[in-house]
Amino acid sequence: MANTDWGNVYKQLGARPVINATGNQTVRGGSTPAAAVREAMHQADASYVEMEELLEKSGQFIAERLGVEDAYVTAGCYAALVLTAATVMTGNDADKRAQLPDTTGLRNEIVFQKTQHYTYDRAFTIPGSKLVFVGDEEGCTAEALNDAIGEKTAAVAYLIQPDQGKALPLAEAVKIAHSHNLPLIADAASQIYPLDYFRQNAQSADLVCFGGKYFNAPHSTGFVCGRKELIQTVRTHGFIGPRPVGRGMKVDRQEIIGLVTAIDIWLSTDHGKRSAEQDARYAALTRGIENIPGVSCEVHHQKMSHTLSNLHVTFDAARIGKDAAQIANELDASTPRIKLNTHGKETLVMNAYTLNEGEEHVIAKALQKLFRNQIRTKAHFN
Repeated sequence: MANTDWGNVYKQLGARPVINATGNQTVRGGSTPAAAVREAMHQADASYVEMEELLEKSGQFIAERLGVEDAYVTAGCYAALVLTAATVMTGNDADKRAQLPDTTGLRNEIVFQKTQHYTYDRAFTIPGSKLVFVGDEEGCTAEALNDAIGEKTAAVAYLIQPDQGKALPLAEAVKIAHSHNLPLIADAASQIYPLDYFRQNAQSADLVCFGGKYFNAPHSTGFVCGRKELIQTVRTHGFIGPRPVGRGMKVDRQEIIGLVTAIDIWLSTDHGKRSAEQDARYAALTRGIENIPGVSCEVHHQKMSHTLSNLHVTFDAARIGKDAAQIANELDASTPRIKLNTHGKETLVMNAYTLNEGEEHVIAKALQKLFRNQIRTKAHFN
């Protein structure tokens, strides 16, 4: 933060730059590609390329690294879900492809367990398809999923998470879909660590969608991988071709190069070393505030998360005089602007994955000042 030019490109427009301790959230700008990724993107600027060829070759590169048949780079995971939904409705039929979003006469239903209902499942409906929810918030049986499949069903959809909770297991859902000769589309957006878990997810269904921001590819990238004949149809729905449903979901040549470079780095990174580096940042942050009465810090490690860990800063709200949301709001209003998450009324949650070098010290200093000022103010009025 010694750099006085920090955030000037935003300040000149009247927008406030942010120290982001919340992780790869789209509302904060998503990701920060590594220097090697930015350099590869810069090299891509030097010449033009046939985009169809680049999309084909980049897909093959990703597929080889993940042990799947084929892949296709998209404008984020959401776009991947939209294109896969279009794919399962039309197959490799040019007339049906041109017909979308009119789905008259097409199999246009995608079966989805209600217990997995989430904010972005709307993506499955964008090309004109319809989500058919099965089961309830308490779960879904194999029999219910099987019975929900009918003559209008185009595919089964699934949300992959480390803890599937009350949902029918993925392998069982795939088995049921295949018993009806239907594909299964999986949203595995951020499920990319540990690396064997990443590959396992990529290989788990007929079409599997991921977001590039989670492994530090350009924010607006993602990809879908899976069965070759289905990926070939995904390509025809992409942004190149006659009347493609995905015309508005363009990906730059620079972004494609950035994504393949980022995934190559991710799959060869020493994540143990990365975890240790994050822990060192949490240790520095802890040292900056651990001497404040009523404040304690604890690192929470996550076995299946690309962010690896986060730091919980717990404090006595009665002693401080403000709860976690109020503290977070004050940090948001401060200079520099600091964004972090909260858990309950007495815990602040920080993620080192999206912090730039040295920003942990800035956060510690801001927290110490805020906590001590609150304690003094409360003591004065008492």
